[in-house]
Amino acid sequence: MSVKTAYLFGSGEYGEGAPALEPGALVIAADGGLARLNALGIRPGLIVGDFDSYRGALPAGVETVRRPVMKDETDMELAVRAALERGAGRIVLYGGLGGRLDHSFANLQLLAMLARRGAEGYLAGRAETVTAVCRRVLCFSPAWRGTVSVFAYGGAARVTETGLLYPLSNARLEDDRPLGVSNEFTGAPARVTVHEGTALIMWGAENPGFPQLLEV
Repeated sequence: MSVKTAYLFGSGEYGEGAPALEPGALVIAADGGLARLNALGIRPGLIVGDFDSYRGALPAGVETVRRPVMKDETDMELAVRAALERGAGRIVLYGGLGGRLDHSFANLQLLAMLARRGAEGYLAGRAETVTAVCRRVLCFSPAWRGTVSVFAYGGAARVTETGLLYPLSNARLEDDRPLGVSNEFTGAPARVTVHEGTALIMWGAENPGFPQLLEV
């Protein structure tokens, strides 16, 4: 069964060119991300935010959810929750890394929230892509190159890494020690299994697409 995908566009940094979007996927602009979509010639299906970043005219005929500036959620969190409410099981966040560090960290928290709810979440930046995994297996194809880093998030995580230069077997990663930084793809099929806890996993943006996520 296919997973419904939503693409969320924020106002952070982007890589070169337009991202590849699945046909029929939901596209959501989070406030200033609408300017990026306008530049790319992509029409969103939904616009959310307090519009303290985007000052232009809103496109006619597009559903818009306007929230006050003084609120408890970031614009990207509003977009994530809107995607979940509309049945998305895979959520890809663009423009959510770079710029202000506090907003980048807030978006990492959103990845953890998605993983703990059983959804797939990816934060695609200019130089790297990040996901959070909770009690699942992330499978990489032999074509992937460069480094992959695995960090415990919100407490310890128990992790197995196979097919990488530095294997781990049922290892305990702590959230105050970067033991899992800068492992390397070797040209073999690779897997990162998160048995317990939550892990943030990141790799170079030069690798196309996303890895396969399986149940443990």
